[in-house]
Amino acid sequence: MYNEHIIMLKKITSFGAVSVLALVMLASFSFMFAASRYDSAIDDELAHIPAGYGYVHNLDYRLNPEHPPLVKALAMLPVLFLNPNFPDTSSAWLNEVNSQWSMGAQFLYQSGNDATAIIRTARIMPIVLTLILIVFVYLLARKIMGDLWALLPAILFALDPTVLAHGHYVTTDVGAALGIVAATYYVLNYFERPSAKRMWIAGIAFGIAQAMKFSTPLLIPLFIFLVVVRWLYEVILAWNATDASRRWKTFAGKLGHALWKLILIGLIGYFIVIYPLYFLFTLHYPIAKQASDTAALLAGFGGKLKFLATLDMWMAKNPILRPFAQYLLGLLMVIQRAAGGNTIYFLGEVRNAGGPLYFPILFLLKEPIPTLIIVIGALLLGVWRVIRNAIARHDAAKERVLNYIGAHFAEFAMASFIVLYWGYSMKSTLNIGIRHLLPTFPFIYILAAGAVKQWITHITMPNLSMGLEGIMDSAKKIARSFVWRAVKYIFLIVLLFWLLLETSFTAPHFLSYFNEFAGGTAGGYHYVTDSNYDWGQDLLALKQWADAHPEAGAIAVDYFGGGNPHYYLGDKETDWQSSKGNPAAQGIHWIAISINQLEGATQPLAPDASRNPADSYAWLTALRPLAPGMGNVPSPDARAGTSIFIYHL
Repeated sequence: MYNEHIIMLKKITSFGAVSVLALVMLASFSFMFAASRYDSAIDDELAHIPAGYGYVHNLDYRLNPEHPPLVKALAMLPVLFLNPNFPDTSSAWLNEVNSQWSMGAQFLYQSGNDATAIIRTARIMPIVLTLILIVFVYLLARKIMGDLWALLPAILFALDPTVLAHGHYVTTDVGAALGIVAATYYVLNYFERPSAKRMWIAGIAFGIAQAMKFSTPLLIPLFIFLVVVRWLYEVILAWNATDASRRWKTFAGKLGHALWKLILIGLIGYFIVIYPLYFLFTLHYPIAKQASDTAALLAGFGGKLKFLATLDMWMAKNPILRPFAQYLLGLLMVIQRAAGGNTIYFLGEVRNAGGPLYFPILFLLKEPIPTLIIVIGALLLGVWRVIRNAIARHDAAKERVLNYIGAHFAEFAMASFIVLYWGYSMKSTLNIGIRHLLPTFPFIYILAAGAVKQWITHITMPNLSMGLEGIMDSAKKIARSFVWRAVKYIFLIVLLFWLLLETSFTAPHFLSYFNEFAGGTAGGYHYVTDSNYDWGQDLLALKQWADAHPEAGAIAVDYFGGGNPHYYLGDKETDWQSSKGNPAAQGIHWIAISINQLEGATQPLAPDASRNPADSYAWLTALRPLAPGMGNVPSPDARAGTSIFIYHL
């Protein structure tokens, strides 16, 4: 009877947790769907949308090879039902090399299509992928901390403004996070109870991850490292119990077997997922065109990896190997691009790289404060626990490490990936947005939730002494412990309610979100722009402003993003840049400038950056001087959304 009650209680708990998860997902969906209707095309969507449509409609991979196809292709499946005109007879498609931006402009804005309908429809599948990722965050967390506590990292992820921003765009960042979390989940399942079925599932999940984004190959060194760590753990435990004459042969055989199984997982991923996918999407890509495009795109590739470029150009000519050639081309293009850096505005300067502090500072400024309290608090708790155990316990450090790996291997795996990915990202010169850290967010939240659970649920039981006085004293200590536990629960609930309010008040401007440390969403541009603040999402808001102010007449527009100002504003709009001077000289008395453009034009230059004086908006700052302080631009008369600054001249 007792066991039946326990089983019933577990079922009720599981049902309740799943019900709460469904509500959280509904809230996340509502936020993303509303934002997807509000935002105009962001910069990368101008390339990803025509590329994905070329994959699924034409089965042709000539556009945007530097990103794997899966997210783009899935996004375009609903768009097929709109039956839009695709300009595949244009020179940009037939003759030019990877002319993705031109094709995007033609497809969305110059072919008689409803650009807004295409963009909004294309965002349906990215939203679905984000919801699936929330489920995987919950499933992975449930393996570690049970049904109810697994809700905490799921909530932190589902209501994170950065997740809500990039979760509804046709980009690859959330897709990469989904692939990494799902692959890690199924590989850990295989490690726990190896079987042929689990190996195949892990292999397919690994392949899907590789089809999401070219940051996911970092899973390869991670999984190799985890296999070696598990092997060392088993060697240490079994060393004394193994015959001395057979130790090395026995343990070497086990390592070889484990690595061979890992190789099989990789082969399943590449031959069962990657090859068929790339085969399908290169089916109508003429082999001569693929070979010439590959040669052109890799013409400047040099250094120690030049032999890979040569190999790829040879593979592109081979009818059997060319799907893998297209995959390798994308990987090499990412390596080539990462080596070149990117001009950004960051912390008061225009520079070519953000430096090793770029991502840590972004995390502190763009994550909601309640989330930071949980994550940083969990980190401090973990550090304190390590120090306390080192002082109080007399067992060797080796024993503590072995006990941790044996009991918390999933947490060790996630922590290892965070260190690997953050280390790689902080070293990279391609620092263009916190979105590149999204694959680590699920693991950060799960580990933080585990530490919070331990902090809240831990109760120190006093030593029960004999006698009435001792019993009364022990009872008081237990009561205080339970009261303190209730206070901790209330504190956590307050933080989650704060997060919900923060997210609600930010909607739909999730891309531009900054916490109060950075002056909030309205002031985040003082610290950094690009995809952290201004990616072109507010062009529809500019149209709404223009419609609401017909007296403004013509508007000069210096816009950064994937939208087309003339498509939305018509004859009211005149394309403008700083070098054209003051538009008032031509009778245009309003100018709208994307803050990304404005910061890049007006802020001081770092030693590694340069700027044409004609592009510095000197005429504007002469009329409207920069205010003192970091990242200050001339005060605008109005703002469209958060990112387009409007001036009356």
